[in-house]
Amino acid sequence: MNAPEAVEFLQWALPRLRLHWPGYRKVRAQVCKRVDRRLRELGLANAAAYRAYLEAHPAEWQTLDRACCVSVSRFFRDRALFEALGHEVLPGLAQAAVRRNDRALECWSAGCASGEEPYGLAILWRLRLAARFPGVDLRILATDLDATLLERAARGCYRPSSLKEVPADLRAAAFEASGGELCLRSDFRQSVRLACQDIRAPMPEGVFDLIFCRNLVLTYFEPALRREVFGRILERLRAGGAVVIGIHERLPAPMSQLAPWPGIRAIYRKAQ
Repeated sequence: MNAPEAVEFLQWALPRLRLHWPGYRKVRAQVCKRVDRRLRELGLANAAAYRAYLEAHPAEWQTLDRACCVSVSRFFRDRALFEALGHEVLPGLAQAAVRRNDRALECWSAGCASGEEPYGLAILWRLRLAARFPGVDLRILATDLDATLLERAARGCYRPSSLKEVPADLRAAAFEASGGELCLRSDFRQSVRLACQDIRAPMPEGVFDLIFCRNLVLTYFEPALRREVFGRILERLRAGGAVVIGIHERLPAPMSQLAPWPGIRAIYRKAQ
């Protein structure tokens, strides 16, 4: 598809998937490549033929939905945010866990892609904070809709460019070189559990102290869907817990149960 044809197709298809075209403007090339690949697989000539195919084969919408899942990730993306997590947010949550006599901090990385976010959190905790809280373990559930990305996460090997924002001492301690890639050492993976899950489906069981929901629900979902899904996410957040959104995202509506974590952008605390 040429660029105008691709834009027209996405503007037609995305609302039918309850997705939000403005969120795709800067990343549409990734989605269009996938759609082009699907057209070749089906032997279709153009976007018009694919529209007709979708209307004749409703099950194809699920394939298109998967193609519209955007994966842009790297370790310590928005490094200042991770620094704030290490200096203030995680210590605050750990201290609250100690006061409750809890032996674990439960975290959820929603839309974890290839694992950079949850593994980055595990590295930060193990190398910067675990010694300060010897009675508290960090347990991370990492979920994504894309099984292929989760396979990459399970492998745990990355191009050096994906680690450019990781402090040098953390990179040296947590990774080892292998065949032109940097692979996460096995002991840093133990606290992370990977699961294939659609965030629009029923939420994971349990209550979480920290939830990452960055550059997904509040960017790519239509307004009504983002309010619905984000509201259900907050039901899984412990009172006093923290939710992290993308630095360019906004909450879907005024939410009285959330207040900005003082002095930190894109992190909110749930009222106790």
